[in-house]
Amino acid sequence: MKIAILSRNSSLYSTHRLKEAAEQRGHSVQIIDYLRCYMNITPKNPHVLYQGDRIDGVDAVIPRIGASNTFYGTAVVRQFEMMDVFVANESQAISRSRDKLRCLQLLSKKGIGLPVTGFAHSTKDIGGLINIVGGAPLVIKLLEGTQGIGVVLTETHQAATSVIEAFRGLNANILVQKFIAEAKGADIRCFVIDGKVVAAMKRQGAPGEFRSNLHRGGRAEVIKLSAKERSTALAAAKAMGLRVAGVDLLRSKDGPVVMEVNSSPGLEGIEKATELDVAGMIVEYLEKNAGPGKNRDRIKY
Repeated sequence: MKIAILSRNSSLYSTHRLKEAAEQRGHSVQIIDYLRCYMNITPKNPHVLYQGDRIDGVDAVIPRIGASNTFYGTAVVRQFEMMDVFVANESQAISRSRDKLRCLQLLSKKGIGLPVTGFAHSTKDIGGLINIVGGAPLVIKLLEGTQGIGVVLTETHQAATSVIEAFRGLNANILVQKFIAEAKGADIRCFVIDGKVVAAMKRQGAPGEFRSNLHRGGRAEVIKLSAKERSTALAAAKAMGLRVAGVDLLRSKDGPVVMEVNSSPGLEGIEKATELDVAGMIVEYLEKNAGPGKNRDRIKY
């Protein structure tokens, strides 16, 4: 197969590993900076150009779209879809997962476990917003934040009020969520490929840090999932329409709750913690599914 990896940086661990895994299995791989692509949107003959050359003959695309470039990145993915090229994750699914509010609304509709969450526009409603999630301590998140950036734990009602007022004063959209204290600064990353959890790890935040992101000093270890955790991760990926996803869970006293569904999950942490060839599993998924007419997103929201 000829596989295109949409990535802004060929030296990133995930991009490099996907290329390596595909070439080891005999495939031709091209890494494409999707922000340097441009598109010819024309009846019956849509195509993508990169550095002045038309991209032809691609059998499958692996999107690695950065959160800050979601709009243009998904436009490029959608153009490949218009060309009937198989994509590991479709443009609509990526967009759903990147919109945190939309993601939570869809998960809620499916009855999937979530932290109690509030969302509002006016600063006149802050008291009611805080009460929705049971008061302080609570977590305030920027809708556009990624990798733990724009996530604040507030210990008191007054601190929560001040942070919300500050964010809204900057016209930033925020979510307010119940703080899951019993998680003790740890979460679970479930790696889902084609309806199966193929790997899982526990990420423990650094001392004094409630965020478990590895690049913030967190550490990872292999973990055995419960049946409920496994089914929750699969249901969350399915609700987004994602066939390759990282689903982040917290263990709460009421069972597993979903914190995030990631359409471009990193491979470094999960591969090093589990010693599994996750990149190879993604390529194997493409081998089994790529072909004309195989894109199938049918979720209406």
